[in-house]
Amino acid sequence: MDNRKLITIAIDGFSSSGKSTMAKKLAKNIGYAYIDTGAMYRAVTLFSLRNGFFHGNNLDIESLEEALAGINISFAVNCEGRTETMLNGENVEKEIRGMDVSSKVSIVAAVGTVRKALVAQQQAMGKEKGIVMDGRDIGTVVFPDAEMKVYVDASPETRAQRRYDELRAKGDNVTYEEVLANVTERDRIDTTRKESPLRKADDAVVLDNSNMTIEEQDKWLLDLYNKISSQE
Repeated sequence: MDNRKLITIAIDGFSSSGKSTMAKKLAKNIGYAYIDTGAMYRAVTLFSLRNGFFHGNNLDIESLEEALAGINISFAVNCEGRTETMLNGENVEKEIRGMDVSSKVSIVAAVGTVRKALVAQQQAMGKEKGIVMDGRDIGTVVFPDAEMKVYVDASPETRAQRRYDELRAKGDNVTYEEVLANVTERDRIDTTRKESPLRKADDAVVLDNSNMTIEEQDKWLLDLYNKISSQE
């Protein structure tokens, strides 16, 4: 890194909008730490599924709240340089990306006590700045004073197609209709929940990447970073 001031970068947006991919790439390009907050909520969701806290779509919130103190989430970088999610010391990166977790994560993320616990962890991770963090409420709740805020958007159909292609490439047997229904339902829950609903921060810059290539998207983000980080 050069002598530019360290800043906090908050990237928010809908599910399957490409937030995590772009955030990881930006962090790598500028030498910042990257935190995938969505993975943290997915890890709590996986813990809840494994421990029988779900009965259909009904979550036993009381049992989850009692177990929160025993849920430790961390991140490790593998030999290929990829960040992977650890749940109580176990690498769960692959498991948290499946449809079982995807179909339940918005329910867990709507629980106030879960959000408060994870937000506190996220704020501790970013207190020294020099961090790229993506999620639903980074620019509005976790780091409302972040110097760079980006709100990522794309149509539900575009996001569902991306997610469908990703899952099929991993060998998951899903249909496009299932993925679109999941994306649409997550949008509904994320934008209407009582605790920290997904919304654009007043000072966030909107990035609609519906028709952008990955290269165009990465350049857009890097240009914005260079502009903001160079300001006195």
